[in-house]
Amino acid sequence: MLNLLHLDLLKKGKVLLAFSGGVDSTALFHLLRAHNILFDIAHVNYHTRPSSDDESQSAQDLASTHNLHCYTHSCRLEGKNFEHRAREERYTFLKYLVEKHDYSYVLTAHQLNDRLEWLMMQFCRGSGLPELLGIRSIDSREGITLIRPLLEHDRESIEEYLAQHHLPHFIDESNTDERYTRNLFRQRFSTPLMREYRDAIKRSFRYLEEDNAALIESVTVEQKNEFYYFKNPKNHHSLIVAIDNILKSMGHVMSGHEKEFLKQVPSLIVGRTYCVTIEEAYTFIVPYIVEETMDKKFKDMCRNAKIEPKMRGYFATHPQALEIILRLKGDQVPLRFD
Repeated sequence: MLNLLHLDLLKKGKVLLAFSGGVDSTALFHLLRAHNILFDIAHVNYHTRPSSDDESQSAQDLASTHNLHCYTHSCRLEGKNFEHRAREERYTFLKYLVEKHDYSYVLTAHQLNDRLEWLMMQFCRGSGLPELLGIRSIDSREGITLIRPLLEHDRESIEEYLAQHHLPHFIDESNTDERYTRNLFRQRFSTPLMREYRDAIKRSFRYLEEDNAALIESVTVEQKNEFYYFKNPKNHHSLIVAIDNILKSMGHVMSGHEKEFLKQVPSLIVGRTYCVTIEEAYTFIVPYIVEETMDKKFKDMCRNAKIEPKMRGYFATHPQALEIILRLKGDQVPLRFD
């Protein structure tokens, strides 16, 4: 039987499995049961293939057979960039379930091949170490704690497990369509490499995780409603990583251009949605609000306190957040760069 990562957490918390009915999620479903983990499942039907409705019904039947809850969501996504929009739709649904039913963890069935494919794609986009390791065994997104228990097992091992136990599952025929970037990397690069160098690749990811933890200084993020702030770390790379993680938790993935701009300017509007301001001692992130009705007294106070103009629209309507930033700006310590 395949071992699962973070079993100690899974045995203590309330668990929700993101379930597609494919190879990986089907294996994780049965491994959770074999390890006596209590869980429910969530399935999204995108109606992209003739078998989509059958997969949705199969997920419900499987959950019913084992006395589990199965939450389903049906949607049809038109237009370009389907993968990105499908991911956003899926996590919106998962976040809703976590908040409504108080789940501790959401499990996804990402495995070692997925991790290698992601690393290769990020490497070809000119990303840094934290981005290369974007698929982690435990992570957070939009307030959801994500756990990926299969991340040290390759696809071949998972398929062998299903075959050995005669466990039925669906095959997504779109996985061979090289019009999708991930599929191209999978067919041409990651599958052959994994077949030849699986154990070495697994070890390398462990070493990279350790190196990343040593290089990236952690920060303590404080929050008041949609106002996020933290004391700046000692090096600028750790600063950008912290900003990126906060924005990811709110649903925005920073582009490479945005990260480069933040190395050059102290304040930036990202995604036309959030304002990021880096000051001497603290970094502040707020929703970007254009406020036309700020009175003179408020404007004068902001000028005297040197509050970034692009943030003032938010603070004009959030007095508690304004009180916090005024207090913090009275405790400035210069940011030290390595």
